[in-house]
Amino acid sequence: MSKLKLMKGNEALAEAAIRAGCDAYFGYPITPQSEVLEYLSREANKRTGMTVLQAESEIASINMVYGAAGTGKKIMTSSSSPGISLMQEGISYIACAELPCLIVNVNRGGPGLGTIQPAQSDYFQSVKGGGHGDYRLIVLAPSTVQEMSDFVKLAFELAFKYRNPIMILTDGALGQMMEKVELFEQQPREDIITGWETIGKPEDRPSNVITSLHIKPDKMEEINIHLQEKYKKMEENEVRVETIDCDDADYIITGYGLVARICTKAAQLARDKGLKVGVIRPITLFPFPYKTYFDIADNVKGILDVEMNAGQMIEDVRLAVNGKIPIEFYGRMGGMVPTPEEILEALETKLIGGKDE
Repeated sequence: MSKLKLMKGNEALAEAAIRAGCDAYFGYPITPQSEVLEYLSREANKRTGMTVLQAESEIASINMVYGAAGTGKKIMTSSSSPGISLMQEGISYIACAELPCLIVNVNRGGPGLGTIQPAQSDYFQSVKGGGHGDYRLIVLAPSTVQEMSDFVKLAFELAFKYRNPIMILTDGALGQMMEKVELFEQQPREDIITGWETIGKPEDRPSNVITSLHIKPDKMEEINIHLQEKYKKMEENEVRVETIDCDDADYIITGYGLVARICTKAAQLARDKGLKVGVIRPITLFPFPYKTYFDIADNVKGILDVEMNAGQMIEDVRLAVNGKIPIEFYGRMGGMVPTPEEILEALETKLIGGKDE
């Protein structure tokens, strides 16, 4: 039976991992996501037998994920921006080895050690492949504590569907924010064997070898071609996007995660002033909802992209509309969060001001 609780975002995510039947978590504490490890350390093993281990570093934890994911179990880790940077080599290995796992980034302000305040400056790193090589992660961007919970279950489903690491990209505000959450029912830890796992060699099949090392260039190209075909299937089948009041809109405000909520309030303020403004919220940052933007560009006069960074997702928005309409940007950096009033002012100044209505 589902249960309604008031929870922090980090704790809702950790609780969702337990309820999703996660088998193991390996991680290292870093603000503002330390509650994930703390909650799992306190709750997980006694309830489901889930393994929870604080590794000696983020590098160690992602390589533990690499090894454990090779057994076909539900494995996850979490960190915040600098810690995710340390994991990039391991993430690339996991992507090449085609291992399902969940990686959570509770984004904080940077660059450098930066601040523990929320930011969205890890968009490029998350969406474009932060490590070496041509690989992609499906990247889910929750905007509520409810989605912090729901996306854990979804992430494991997608990870095993595509045998690929999945990232939940959230931020320090959502991680620390408390909201009501409807928790899904407890799922059992499963022991499903599909044939690719490294769990010992039965007599009726060859040995399974999981690796990301392929010295011969023709073999490496073959693997790259296979991976790119898989990523194309993700783009065909896994785009998720929310549109709000876009049917009659003259202008669009777009943002993801926490910022999308603020954009929605800004659009409401705009409508109170008689301005027809809608909102596009990408839920998957990869695959990006290019078609949604391309189609809507035929019916609106411009789009304001809002982010907690210097302008990263805006590159995908511009690619999506292909020059049809003006795209403007408003951002706050270093842990600053934009207000609805700031966004509305930016919309009026950068797009609406001086235009014939």
